[in-house]
Amino acid sequence: MYSRRNFPNQKPNEHVLMFIHRHWIAVFKIILMSAFFATIPILIYIGLQNYTGFLENESYFAFFVILVSAFYLFVVLFAYANFVDYYLDVWIVTNERVINIEQKGLFSREISEKELGNMQDITSDVDGFWATILNYGNVYIQTAAEKERFVFKEIPFADEVARRISNLVAEYQKLNKTIEIDKMS
Repeated sequence: MYSRRNFPNQKPNEHVLMFIHRHWIAVFKIILMSAFFATIPILIYIGLQNYTGFLENESYFAFFVILVSAFYLFVVLFAYANFVDYYLDVWIVTNERVINIEQKGLFSREISEKELGNMQDITSDVDGFWATILNYGNVYIQTAAEKERFVFKEIPFADEVARRISNLVAEYQKLNKTIEIDKMS
């Protein structure tokens, strides 16, 4: 697992400055959606019990129980897969680069990295009532590379993170220009 001190392919003298996870509201959304889906069989059961005689037959009732059990297994799998996606999405900002570790399903992970010197535009987007109230949003990092945008999804304090990364990019570029001038002399 990744930590605030160590991560894969860490370079010598590279220090973690920000270790960012998605906002806790993402877990709340997963719980809310799972609870909504979990109420559907209950409502169907109440409807069938009160308005039809469908469940009075033992074989129909057994079939209904099997269907509901399978449905609940899918609800649990949905909640688990979304929680794993939430928990394993990590963005690491170091003094040299930004690393995006994004879980794509249960068995797939994508790790991307961008050097601070390659970043051209850093934008934060706080969109919506709840995002404004709870202070979370997206941060977009534009580069000239093949994959044009780096997206930090639903992170807390998106404006502050974008500002800090912009400052890091400016410091990194200033330091590199100083080193280049010293090499030329």
